[in-house]
Amino acid sequence: MSQKLNSILKRFEEIERDLSSSDIMSDMKKLTALSQERVKLFPVAQAAEQKTKIETQIKEISEQLTKEKDNELKEILEDELVILEEKFEKLNEKIEEMLLPQDPQAGKNVFLEIRAGTGGEEAALFARDLFRMYSRFFEKSGLKYELVYMQDTGLHGIKEVVILVKGDKAYEFMHLEGGGHRVQRIPETESGGRIHTSACTVAVTPEVEESEFEINMADLRIDVFRSSGPGGQSVNTTDSAVRITHVPTGIVVSCQDEKSQHKNKAKALKILRARIAESERQAQNAKLNAEKKAQVGSGDRSEKIRTYNFPQNRITDHRINYTMHSLDRALEGEIDELIEALLKEEKKKKLEAINS
Repeated sequence: MSQKLNSILKRFEEIERDLSSSDIMSDMKKLTALSQERVKLFPVAQAAEQKTKIETQIKEISEQLTKEKDNELKEILEDELVILEEKFEKLNEKIEEMLLPQDPQAGKNVFLEIRAGTGGEEAALFARDLFRMYSRFFEKSGLKYELVYMQDTGLHGIKEVVILVKGDKAYEFMHLEGGGHRVQRIPETESGGRIHTSACTVAVTPEVEESEFEINMADLRIDVFRSSGPGGQSVNTTDSAVRITHVPTGIVVSCQDEKSQHKNKAKALKILRARIAESERQAQNAKLNAEKKAQVGSGDRSEKIRTYNFPQNRITDHRINYTMHSLDRALEGEIDELIEALLKEEKKKKLEAINS
């Protein structure tokens, strides 16, 4: 980390020298490029300068303490030293964060997809609980969300739901939620009081604009059909529902929430674009060892990441061996503690990857 910081500071000094040169004023293109680079590096250089000043102050006060004989003055110096050391640690953490590689997906909106897995209707009921948990969390966190697609079971359960989560923190808060979520509880349909295990899968996909990723329309097969409600009950008399298949990858997206075929098609294309782009991104990341080391989890739906144990009111994230004995509160959207623990571990792994 110190090597990277020294390299940045050295480059910042070079830019400062170049910008103060009279020759640079005649080359507007180079002047603009250097000015832009300086803006990017300035926060790191400024924090490093503050850190050096505090380090000097700590050294001076420590030396003064060894010589000081007056007890009252010693106490004042010791208090000042504690404050400076705290400032130094905070600056250190701030610089570390600045030096971490920036995730290109940061700041994006995300599609959150929840699907009922093994466990029949109990899995669908658990999917409903997860949908409620995340919805409550978004409301508490100030994130906006839009229901894109939902297929319910008619028995209060959800077979599949897709939500578009909007906000600067949407990706940061949600990108580690992808994977298998397992529930252990006595189902509502169980008369014998036995604990069952069911599962849902969660996928998190950053939203992708048309300008970022272009889909070849010739690769798509588009089918239209009549949208239906629970149990096959028709809710529309026109062919407004849309199913789009991306033939090269086999990725399929259906959308039927809107009464307009045009709107359903636009929503389905949005989700499809995001899924294809994410699939390609994950394939590229799999080849990078540094990326692998920095991962808390792969985000693969087959990876069991979390267990929700109702009898013990316990929620455990298996990737970081983190347990909360407040499942009831978590289901009301109070998952901040868990998300913070995951982000902290991710940061730790990224730092280890840089320093290894």
